Amino acid sequence: MMRKIVLTIGLATLATTSVLAHSGQAAKRARPATERISPSHEHKGGIQPTANTAVLAPFDIVHAKIKTEGNVAVFHMAVSGRAGVTRPTPTGKFEGSTVFSYVWPTTIDPWEVGFERGSGILALAVTSHPDFDDTPLFDETRDGNRANDGGEWHMHWVVLGPDEACGKDGLKVKDIPSGAQPRLPRTWPGAPILIDSPNWQTSIDRETVEVRVPFDDISVVKAASFDGVTAGLRVNASAHAPLLCVANVFKIASGNLSLPGKVDQ
Repeated sequence: MMRKIVLTIGLATLATTSVLAHSGQAAKRARPATERISPSHEHKGGIQPTANTAVLAPFDIVHAKIKTEGNVAVFHMAVSGRAGVTRPTPTGKFEGSTVFSYVWPTTIDPWEVGFERGSGILALAVTSHPDFDDTPLFDETRDGNRANDGGEWHMHWVVLGPDEACGKDGLKVKDIPSGAQPRLPRTWPGAPILIDSPNWQTSIDRETVEVRVPFDDISVVKAASFDGVTAGLRVNASAHAPLLCVANVFKIASGNLSLPGKVDQ
């Protein structure tokens, strides 16, 4: 089963075919941002937790914010160390591998980015996972191979939900039950979880991580609340056991995942 999933994630042709079969929508490659913009090193407003020496510095959140610029939402996070320098150690296999992530959980309805309405907590995640690739439509390293870029920091939309199988009060990326055909984004990568791989611009520089995401209706972002989280996720051995658990929370900006952040404040 895992071999089948890896192949589905790793090959663009299979993933695109799977999207057509699963969502009933015409395949349409997302248009990534082409203008390379350096992230801001100004950390005003938003959520500003105190640095914590007990947290690994590249994941020690000291600022989390979402602001808007026209129809673009800018997801911003700063840490007490150098962001992005620590990545998972490769294991050589999909099952049991680790994902490191910078995450903005939000109150935006998953419908707004292509999932079913009310299907869970919509979060933007910037991730690194060298043991598999889940952006089969894109070649982040531009080496001609679209299936070897998982270790590069890249963004996803994910839908999160509780599952005690991930531990007490644990969260997971929500699974797609076998045989189900939920509404999915056109750039869904083919994995049996609620994830999207639209390839919007991710910038990491010094202490800052930023992602710039255009919206047709920016008002849905302006009305949202958010939090900031750094975490490690674990790929389980079975596709629905669940497949992807939040296994190790490094830091929550609010301290309690209350989503107190207000956009543009």
